[in-house]
Amino acid sequence: MKVTVNKDLCIGCGACAAICEDVFELNDEGLSEVIVDKVSEDDEESVKEAIESCPTSAIEEA
Repeated sequence: MKVTVNKDLCIGCGACAAICEDVFELNDEGLSEVIVDKVSEDDEESVKEAIESCPTSAIEEA
């Protein structure tokens, strides 16, 4: 599984990083970014929760 964050939609609420800190973090601009090339099987459920929790639907499966 791969995911991306649409920077034009992200508002930097931090929900994704709070849910799955192994995959997401807030950068210096306060926006979310993916910090792994591929999501591990152990993190897939958390990433799906982060996708559903994103208030602007900025996280997308690639």
